Amino acid sequence: MPAVRLSMRKIREMLRLRWGLTRTLRETARSCGVGATTVHDVLARATAAGLTWPLPDELDDAALEARLYPPATTPRERARPDFAAIYRELKQRGVTLELLWQEYRQQHPEDGYGYSRFCDLYRGWRAQIDLVMRQEHRAGEKLFVDYAGMTMEVIDAQTGAITDQPIFVGALGASNFTYAEACPGQDTRSWVQAHIGAYEYIGGVPAITVPDNLKAGVIRPDFYDPELNPSYRELAAHYGTTIIPARVRRPRDKAKAENAVQQVERWVLAPLRHQRFFSLAELNRAIRERLEWLNDRPFSALDGSRRSLWQELDRPALQPLPTRRFELPEWKTHVGVNIDYHLEFARHLYSVPYQLVGQRVDVRATATIVEVFHKGRRVASHLRSSVRGRFTTDPAHRPDSHRRYAEWTPSRLLHWAEKIGPETAALIEEILRRKPHPEQGFRSGLGVLRLAARYGARRVESACRRARALAAPSYRSVQSILKTGLDSQPMALPPPSPPTSPDHEHIRGPQYYERKEPA
Repeated sequence: MPAVRLSMRKIREMLRLRWGLTRTLRETARSCGVGATTVHDVLARATAAGLTWPLPDELDDAALEARLYPPATTPRERARPDFAAIYRELKQRGVTLELLWQEYRQQHPEDGYGYSRFCDLYRGWRAQIDLVMRQEHRAGEKLFVDYAGMTMEVIDAQTGAITDQPIFVGALGASNFTYAEACPGQDTRSWVQAHIGAYEYIGGVPAITVPDNLKAGVIRPDFYDPELNPSYRELAAHYGTTIIPARVRRPRDKAKAENAVQQVERWVLAPLRHQRFFSLAELNRAIRERLEWLNDRPFSALDGSRRSLWQELDRPALQPLPTRRFELPEWKTHVGVNIDYHLEFARHLYSVPYQLVGQRVDVRATATIVEVFHKGRRVASHLRSSVRGRFTTDPAHRPDSHRRYAEWTPSRLLHWAEKIGPETAALIEEILRRKPHPEQGFRSGLGVLRLAARYGARRVESACRRARALAAPSYRSVQSILKTGLDSQPMALPPPSPPTSPDHEHIRGPQYYERKEPA
């Protein structure tokens, strides 16, 4: 469509208002009685012609018109832009199509396209390349992650059992540089470890990580405020990335991940389908070899490959990896604090302040530390112990002697036990005596008392008698005796001890008779 010719007087006024008085585009258009698009076109032509305000005095209307509206040339004489280079440039922060057009016109002032035609040609070129590649992603901005629908089999060399291993896939938005890894499962630990592998493979951290709404990463999907898994949230804080899950029922949000999954299934997993793998490490080595081939494979519609685009665009823009690798914590939420002001984690008992008895807390554990949080505030921290059934107690967590749970005292526990029978009372007293602090025996003592509600006082009394006879005074021993019905069977008495003789100088021992008489 030919450009609309305006009077040179009106064009001079547009340049004066926009460039001389820095009026806005809309203000200039209203003042001159034209559309904003017309003002934009005139300014673009003036910029391409190298004009500035004020205009030179010697530039009359005829010369100005010749500069703004040079003679038309045939399309074949126009300098064709390098749209592949423009596509890559647009991924840089702050770069716009208008800026690239101005740079193009500076290189081709006589035979370059106008701004509108330049944009039309670029959009037409972009429509010919892959759908996902047409999405505008800034360099180093986003990493899209998901699990592939296809799994790979791993054979147990000892038993011959076959397990299907899920495949984690990640792809950078700007370069499509792709990562894949076989995982032990789709649990939170596997999900987080796969992210660590992806960040290390791409050589940095993207500003945004975009997952799908799977349970390992997102506890509660929500359009405005999704709730992330605590370990996943800690991973993001450690690496300095932002987790923005794909919106539910918004396929464009995860189109990049779906395309990467398709490429991995087609060019990485499918070629390995006839191979047999006997360990996860062996499978991942084969995946890595095919992954290198995929990232080096030339594009069909663009120059270069995923790797070359990654080196040019994404890698310089990624945030650096932290100096320390993320240590995956283990979370246990809504844990109850027992009356002995201890909670159980991994079969070990850790103390918390006694004021939290009966409350619910969250436990965060690493390989070395166990931390307890109440309403988001850390209330206890212990070195992690692997000894089952033992106590780790901070003395500061114990109550003062005059505030020891009010009604929860050893004497009250023994009083309840006596209502069942003397054997029960004696067993609980021994449990309390064996603990470093009596409160640590409250849990076992209450457990024994509660067995009476299920099995009856008579059976519990009999089971306590047997447990004491076996020198095993504990809740688990009494529970086991009741479950197996040993309380109703007669106890085997220990064998009688051989008679002993008092030591005396006039009593001959057996050694005397073993001596041989002289011949």
